[in-house]
Amino acid sequence: MAIQEHSYYASFGYHVTGFFGISSRSGSPDDFKYLVNKAHSLGLKIVIDLVHSHASNNMNDGVKDFDGSDHCFSHGGTRGYHSDWDSMLFDYSKYEVKRFLLANLAWFLDEYKVDGYRFDAVTSILYQHHGIGTSFSGNYAEYFGLNTDLDGIVYLMLANTLIREINPDAITIAEDVSGQPTLCREIKDGGMGFDYRLSMFMPDMWIKLLDGCPDENWNMGHITHSLTNRRWKEKVVGYAESHDQAIVGDKTHSMWLFDADIYTGMSRLFEATLRVSRGMALHKMIRLVSQSLGGEAYLNFMGNEFGHPEWIDFPREGNGDSYDYCRR
Repeated sequence: MAIQEHSYYASFGYHVTGFFGISSRSGSPDDFKYLVNKAHSLGLKIVIDLVHSHASNNMNDGVKDFDGSDHCFSHGGTRGYHSDWDSMLFDYSKYEVKRFLLANLAWFLDEYKVDGYRFDAVTSILYQHHGIGTSFSGNYAEYFGLNTDLDGIVYLMLANTLIREINPDAITIAEDVSGQPTLCREIKDGGMGFDYRLSMFMPDMWIKLLDGCPDENWNMGHITHSLTNRRWKEKVVGYAESHDQAIVGDKTHSMWLFDADIYTGMSRLFEATLRVSRGMALHKMIRLVSQSLGGEAYLNFMGNEFGHPEWIDFPREGNGDSYDYCRR
């Protein structure tokens, strides 16, 4: 979940209104500084979510229409609006926008001493279509053509350059669904300079197997090829599932595996059912294989495999502002 200040809680922190602020829901700036210092004292690094791909569409408490026009920080008209996210899109060709976003990068590195960033929704920055209604087959014409947003790419190159100037040991991770070939290439070679990309296909692969394929029919050759099929020397963050699999209608791996037994069959006071025994074995195997083959780093799930076994959803227009699915 992104920690920058946001007004709409159901966005999970991704409709940012205050780019330089820590979300008040999580505590004060001093609380966050204490967290970072404590982590550093234990030898841990803090990598935070950074949302520079879009901004809240609110006019009252965000940067949208900041000067009264619809093109201060964004493109004017429909090009400055992401229809799937109901959010404002930045115009990376503008000097003021680059200065604003780069200053935001420097702020968290200097003021809070964070150790890096996971750049959210990089696909939206890379292409003028922002990935909306687009599938990527791996053909290089999809990456380098008229739909490529050169201003967005230049911004990402500048961002990684600035981050390294402030902290040479900082870590940057890109969330990109397109498979852009130059994402993790060094800037001197014409790349964008990210250290890692998120392996976003991996959770979908496991869900497809859990949902529609009996485990005795799982093809280990196909699984192995899928987990190791990445570009030479391109570092990848693998993960079996994330919060995306536990919101708005989907289920965690544990819910797929245990189903109703997750409520009544998990006690060690009586013998496990066949479903629980099978589920525990597959749950461990999925993570073992993902960690072993899936990348040069591994992202653990965010702690709600069993705490939120069913999918969760916040009150929003699409569900009639219901609280029924956020109290699980």
